[in-house]
Amino acid sequence: MRAARNNLTRSQQHHAAIGLKKHFNQHPSFKYVKSLAIYLPNDGEVNTNLAIKQAWKHGQHVYLPVLDPIRKGFLWFVEYKPNSRMRHNRFGIAEPDPRFNKRINTKFLQVVGLPLVAFDRDGNRLGMGGGFYDRSFEFCRQSSIKPKLFGLAHRCQQVNELPLESWDIQLEGIISV
Repeated sequence: MRAARNNLTRSQQHHAAIGLKKHFNQHPSFKYVKSLAIYLPNDGEVNTNLAIKQAWKHGQHVYLPVLDPIRKGFLWFVEYKPNSRMRHNRFGIAEPDPRFNKRINTKFLQVVGLPLVAFDRDGNRLGMGGGFYDRSFEFCRQSSIKPKLFGLAHRCQQVNELPLESWDIQLEGIISV
């Protein structure tokens, strides 16, 4: 699946980015929120840059995942602005530097767009295998205050069926473009 998304042409990636931006502009779960967490594209993932710029234009606060420096395997979410000071994490992925940008408690995020490697028709998600999102949103199992989690993917990443593990966090839905 990673190879499939990495083999998409620039044109296909661009059309997916436009499709995601349109979806965010029309879907009530994204259109009216104040706090949105999303990722910067890496390894062929759906390009979120146009959606992020649109969110800024609408006055939304955008947060990006940052590797938690205290709890291994967890994520922080740190505000991302056009002028945010950035750094690269141990995987080489750009993230806002938490020393200079505001961090939000995950419980107060309204909507989260998660990357994924594969998804199935039942909305199950296969990530990169690190479990970062599953651990970071584990509280969603019991809490009444929780963000809506959406997987973001290219259509070519859909498979017939994925195994569901006990630690997998359920998604609100999948947005495939």
